Amino acid sequence: MSTPEIKSDEILVKVLAASLNYRDLLVVKGVESWKPTSARIPVSDGVGQVIAVGEGVLRWKAGDLVAGIFLPRWLEGELTPEKYVRPLGGATADGILAQYVAFDQDSVVKIPASLTLTEAATLPVAALTAWHAVSRRSRVQIGESVLIQGTGGVSLFAAQFVHALGGQPIVTSSSDEKLARARELGAAATINYRNFPDWDRQVLELTNGKGVDHVIEVVGGENLNRSLNAVKLSGAICFIGLMAGFSAPINTYQFVTKNVRIHGIETGSREMFEEMNRFIELHHIKPVIDKAFAYNESREALKYLESGAHFGKIVLEY
Repeated sequence: MSTPEIKSDEILVKVLAASLNYRDLLVVKGVESWKPTSARIPVSDGVGQVIAVGEGVLRWKAGDLVAGIFLPRWLEGELTPEKYVRPLGGATADGILAQYVAFDQDSVVKIPASLTLTEAATLPVAALTAWHAVSRRSRVQIGESVLIQGTGGVSLFAAQFVHALGGQPIVTSSSDEKLARARELGAAATINYRNFPDWDRQVLELTNGKGVDHVIEVVGGENLNRSLNAVKLSGAICFIGLMAGFSAPINTYQFVTKNVRIHGIETGSREMFEEMNRFIELHHIKPVIDKAFAYNESREALKYLESGAHFGKIVLEY
């Protein structure tokens, strides 16, 4: 693959590590709106070293270590149609599964000095989405309970952020081994939904019948009904997931009777990314990496992601 030529306001980055998200599977498989209309370079998350800068670049110099932002034009403020364009590694724009990538100088952030390159590669989608949900939308406060579903990348980052903010993460999984590891990361309580299919009732028992203050909903589909059962009156649900499908029968009247807020969460802006990186350094948070594959083992890595056996992030090392 040839090295991209950069424009005046662009930087050339040598990619050094990447990580996978569920969305990458949708793109590779060509599912619905994720299906590329032409050949695309997949994978949105990665980090690398700046090796060249355009003549108009002021923010970066050769040698800087950076990560690209998922939505290159969402720099700050609310998400608008003008900012919601050309997400990396999707139907309309190439991703970072290459040796060299050209970025607009405004579309990257400095990676946390406290993290390795492999650790930092996990941040652009999973960590930022969790940060957006926990810190910006739910605004988790000390002592508040937060139901976090599963032990994938977004969920574990959410658990770590909630714990660092002084909240009480309640984590669900079908694996006792994974739940034990979640407790090591700061989970205040755990629920094995295989042992307790009515896990929403378990949440109510853990909260003395009140329900949790917040839910990080990463499953989607009819699972949203369970999340509605588990959240307290006037609580909040951050809706991220689509693993259980793109639509489902939902008890919409329960939104009314519980006076609940539901937030749809799209990754986050550059400003949120920079804020999160400062928080990660301040609280010495380390991303959880399940398994590292070589750059040329991306097919095997995607198959492993699809299996659902992972705990945390799957990365590609160059």
